[in-house]
Amino acid sequence: VQLQASGGGLVQAGGSLRLSCTVSGGSFSIYVLGWFRQAPGKEREFVAAVSQLGSNTDYTDSAKGRFTIARDNAANAVYLQMNSLKREDTAVYYCAALSGWGISKSSGGYHYWGQGTQVTVSS
Repeated sequence: VQLQASGGGLVQAGGSLRLSCTVSGGSFSIYVLGWFRQAPGKEREFVAAVSQLGSNTDYTDSAKGRFTIARDNAANAVYLQMNSLKREDTAVYYCAALSGWGISKSSGGYHYWGQGTQVTVSS
């Protein structure tokens, strides 16, 4: 299973970015999909996740109301729409896939990872 993340970049505070992640080599619809991020000197942290059919989502508190996760099972893709970006959102963002049931906020629960895409928010 391979995940390919894209869409990162440099944006001013208050701006928006949409991250995309395509999944290949597996049965896309069976995976819980998540986004994590890692800032320099910090541990990787959970951002958002979506269940297999897209009916359930979960977010870290700092992302609630600003970020939206969505998946397109026909396109084998998951997206993270990020609005009202803040400097503290600056990090490398990773998409991940969990083969199982139930959303997990733990990076250890995910079986497959993408390579990461850099998001930099300037003031």
